[in-house]
Amino acid sequence: MTASQPPTTADELRGAGLRVTAARVALLETVRNGDHLDVEGVASGVRQRVGHISLQAVYDALHALTTAGLVRRIEPAGSPARFEGRVGDNHHHVLCRSCGAVADVDCAVGDAPCLTASDDHGFAIDEAEVIYWGLCPDCSTVSNS
Repeated sequence: MTASQPPTTADELRGAGLRVTAARVALLETVRNGDHLDVEGVASGVRQRVGHISLQAVYDALHALTTAGLVRRIEPAGSPARFEGRVGDNHHHVLCRSCGAVADVDCAVGDAPCLTASDDHGFAIDEAEVIYWGLCPDCSTVSNS
């Protein structure tokens, strides 16, 4: 008996019903290897892998991958949209007010307690987005100097 291999990026795209292109493979891998990249950061990473790609093509591919559930889009207030490859869980984010650094934060306690709203108004809630704001360690050190 042999251990099964994890799916390739191309397999994941096919499994999501998306056409496999070099640009989509590069984009998905760039997002997954990046750290909450904005569109410009994603485009730069894709260009390093496959050469020229228009910004519109990056937007289109990000939209397709987000809709397919392979990429997650976060939109912190006052910041450009960011993209990450961590999907399928209900994690949150912490953002630095000064430099814009972003980090993942798991749900505080138990089984996604933030999905139990005090009043759901009849909605079937399946995701919550919490953003913690503050200063990262580097910016905290600078502001205390």
